[in-house]
Amino acid sequence: MNAAELHADAIVIDTTCPLARIHKYLDWYREGGATAIAPTITGASGNARSGFAMIGGWHRYVRERNDALIVHQAEDIEQAKREGKVGLILHCQGTVIVEDEIDLLDTYHEAGLRVVQLCYNTKNLVGDGASERTNSGLSYFGLRLVERCTALGLLVDCSHTGHRTSMDAVEASNAPVVITHANARAVQNNGRNVEDELIKAIADCRGIVGTVGFPPFLTWDGQPTLDHFIDDIVYKADLVGIDHTGIGIDYYEGQYPVEEDETAMARYRKRLETGQWRAEEYPPPPYKFPEGIETPRTLGPLTDRLVKRQFSEDDIRKVLGLNWMRVYREVWDR
Repeated sequence: MNAAELHADAIVIDTTCPLARIHKYLDWYREGGATAIAPTITGASGNARSGFAMIGGWHRYVRERNDALIVHQAEDIEQAKREGKVGLILHCQGTVIVEDEIDLLDTYHEAGLRVVQLCYNTKNLVGDGASERTNSGLSYFGLRLVERCTALGLLVDCSHTGHRTSMDAVEASNAPVVITHANARAVQNNGRNVEDELIKAIADCRGIVGTVGFPPFLTWDGQPTLDHFIDDIVYKADLVGIDHTGIGIDYYEGQYPVEEDETAMARYRKRLETGQWRAEEYPPPPYKFPEGIETPRTLGPLTDRLVKRQFSEDDIRKVLGLNWMRVYREVWDR
């Protein structure tokens, strides 16, 4: 089986897809061969109303079109593959949509939410974000939230979450905890990337640390190469094993060529002003994703390069999606 055939045959899951908040870009993921994607349901800002509105928008999308389905269980992703549809894994990047009501998690779960990211860079009721000045741990509210997620079968995501808060979340959960999109700090010394101690803790709880394509998380030298992206996967595989790797590329509205440079810069300044981003971790745009996989329309070259880097077919299938499927089955299908 050549690389193109392998890519077409594999289950391909991108676990971080803020670009898909604009529904027309779902077609780009389909063109790139994605089996399932995780659209972002709000991030650092928002509330319960905006969270439910975005989820409602995806239900309407699925009702009006016949090319996507909302994922509730792992088998729904397999169904999407069989039927040539795209599975939608609803994912909140931060817990602002929960406000201060833990019981809202039950309603979100019923509505189709499946992945709950604890923070988005800044401090919230749950704990400290990855870009905060402090490194406090999980709050009592955060502890209750993690426990409720575990009970409901909501996958806990520690992307953008502070080190100690993440370590506390792993300790508090009896199910796998993941980081859908963060790279190894030992490979690229960016404060938003994660330390080996946390990568090992995630692996020890049967989780995954997904590799992200956002340029400054891979290199300080402008546009990354595809090898930069794969080097992060290799490092994690050597550290904790291939079974704990995956992809969470993080294509988003402010990247090149989706958004004009002037608009992207305005978006960037706003994020700096609100404290969502720090200039030391997020240099200014344009953000050109790794060469060859610049947009979700061109995911195929990733598989081709993995083949050329002498990954086995089994390992490629794991990286592209089967590792995520293992975690989803354990968390969602209980």
